[in-house]
This record gives sequence, structure tokens and C-alpha cells, in this order.
Amino acid sequence: MFTSESVTEGHPDKLCDQISDAIVDHFLQQDPYSRIRAECAVFTNIVFIAARFESGAAVDFPNIARQVISQIGYTGNTFNAKTCSILTGLKESRREREYFIDERTLSEEEIDRIPAYDQATVFGFACNQTASYMPMPVWLAHKLARRLTSVRFQHVLPYLEPDGKTQVGVEYKNGRPYRIHSITIIASQSMPAASGGPDLKRLRDDMVEHVIGPVLYDEDIKADNRTGIFINPEGLVITGGPSVHSGLTGRKNAVDTYGEYSRHSGSALSGKDPLRIDRIGAYAARYAAKNVVAAGLADECEVQLSYSIGLSMPVSIQVETFGTGRIPDEEIAARLEKYFDFRLAGIIKQFNLRYLPSIIKGGFYRKLAVYGHVGRMDIGLPWELTDKAEILRQEAM
Repeated sequence: MFTSESVTEGHPDKLCDQISDAIVDHFLQQDPYSRIRAECAVFTNIVFIAARFESGAAVDFPNIARQVISQIGYTGNTFNAKTCSILTGLKESRREREYFIDERTLSEEEIDRIPAYDQATVFGFACNQTASYMPMPVWLAHKLARRLTSVRFQHVLPYLEPDGKTQVGVEYKNGRPYRIHSITIIASQSMPAASGGPDLKRLRDDMVEHVIGPVLYDEDIKADNRTGIFINPEGLVITGGPSVHSGLTGRKNAVDTYGEYSRHSGSALSGKDPLRIDRIGAYAARYAAKNVVAAGLADECEVQLSYSIGLSMPVSIQVETFGTGRIPDEEIAARLEKYFDFRLAGIIKQFNLRYLPSIIKGGFYRKLAVYGHVGRMDIGLPWELTDKAEILRQEAM
């Protein structure tokens, strides 16, 4: 049995991730050559933003933070987009000429001369447990979290507050999802039962009817009479959010990736421009792993890329298929090195990472900051394509 969790966009950690990535979006929308590192911390009624940047863009950090907080739905008395205090620690550096690079115009030789500016070991994973090539536990946990937010915005359950958490335990048999062992939902509400809010029984009934039921309706495995359903097992949560617990950028790496079913890097994904290999390398590794599984070369695949400062190519490309590979793991790694571009500038060019914030309405990176940077079927992420599966399949024949 394996469990994974997800959190809603109102969770303080995810609030910070979204503020950080909204800042990245605003910089790149004005100046696609911007270099930006943005981190955020929040507690009680205070938001702190720390950022280093090299850019020709003019960005209003407090205003971006207030917009994000308001859009998420924090408009009450305990934490409010209009009245919270926003502190900033900003450092602007002189722009370096080598950062003015349009990867779309570069030759292969020029791309090869652009090194990684950071050291990193990143992981990508895919499996055939779900249509999204994601592990079943984190896939269901994300679906529940998204539904929890949806019923709040649609006023199906208007008493809900933005902060929420989900967890799903899946029982496996012979390496395949067999049944749902348990479902846990922590939902916050605007007022206690004595003041008109739901009591625990009503909350539980509402979660089963309006959240759990619709999420599992089109899934192959369902809850059964032995599935544990836990709704706020420690009691009602009034208000929730930063007024109850603190938040920090990059503190939900497992939620951002594979729910700890597979390894992930210790580096945060949010709050970084595309020149950070510890962010975009993770996307490239996911792209490779997903194409391996889509090609039928393995039921599960983990791709590890290790980068060193000053080198364009990873110093190591490793593949682990956990005994499910149709061909040796070393052979799969050789195919990936042949057909996938894992160089920094090559990844930016293929995924168009400098320009997506201007192309996609409402920004791009902020959308990644909640419900996962991988396995998304609602955005059209370039690293979720399986366009190289056929060539991997043919090469292996």
C-alpha cells in the first residue's frame, strides 16, 4: 500500500509557490531574457518576498502577491489580500551579455557551447498506472484537491475556505493498483458549526457526495466497503491558511512531482527562470521517461540526469525500469542520449520556455505551481508530449 498527498492552491506552501512563479511570469512577459530567483514565506498576516534578478522589466512585487492572494480567495478577516503586510528583500544585478541568447536562432554547435550554470541531479518518472502516465496515488490526490477547489469556486460548498489537503492510499497487487485503501481530506471552513457552518457529519457527507464521488466516477478502481474515508479526523478546521500554519516556496517537492512514488530532486521547482537546470532538467527527464513508457519499452521508468557547472551535457544519464523493461536499461539510456536533447539551451529551445508566459493567457509558470509540474492534462505542457515514443519503439525493434 502506498500513499501520496496533494494540497489546494490555498495551502500556505502552495500560496508561496504561486507568488514566486507569478513573479517569474511577469518578468519573462516583459523581458524574456530576465534572470530571476524569487522565494516567498508567509505566516499570520505577513508575506515576505526575497528576490534576485537581472532584467529590463519593471515588476511590482507587492501588487503581484496581492493579486495572487485575492485570486486564490483570501478575502476574509484573518488573512486578506488587501490588508496583509508584504515585505520585500530585493537585489538587482547588472545584466551580463551572455544571458542575451535567443535559443531559437542557435545552431547545434552554438547550443553545445552554452553550459549549465548550476550543478544538479534531477529525476523524471513515468508509469502506465494512469492515462497521464503518473502513479495512481498522487494522480487521485491531485484530482481530489482540484475538486475541493472547484466546489468552492462554483459555490457548491460555499462554506469552504481555500486551504485544503488530500491523501490517497492505494493497495497494489503484483505491482498494479488493486484497490483504494484510504482517502483523507482536510478541508477548512469559514465558520464553526455553532455560527452556521457545517458540523463534522455534514462535512463528511458533503465531501463524499460532491468531492470523492465525482472524482472516482470515471476511475477504474473505486472505493469499496473496506476503504477508509477520513474527513478532518482531528476535527473541524476554521479558516485555515497562513493564519494557522506557515508557508514557504519549494516545500512541497513530492506534491510537485510524483508523490514520493519515485525520487525527485531536493531543489525547488518554483520561483526560477528557465536558465536554472535544476528546474527545466526535471521537465526534460519527465519527457524522456514518459516517452519510454509510451513506447512500450517499460511499464515504469525513472530517468536520472546529473549536471555539472560548465558542461552543456549531463555528465550522467541513467535509467531504471524496476524490472519492467523490455530491453536492458543501458540500451534505453543510449537511445535517450541519441534522440533527446538534455542540454540547457536545447531544453529551453524545444520547450520554448522563455516565451510561454507571454503566449499562455494568465501566465505559464504560476499554473505549474499547484497540482503538479508534471502529469498535467489541463495545460498542454511540452514535456508531456509522447511524440518520440514511435522512434524509440522502432529503434528497439
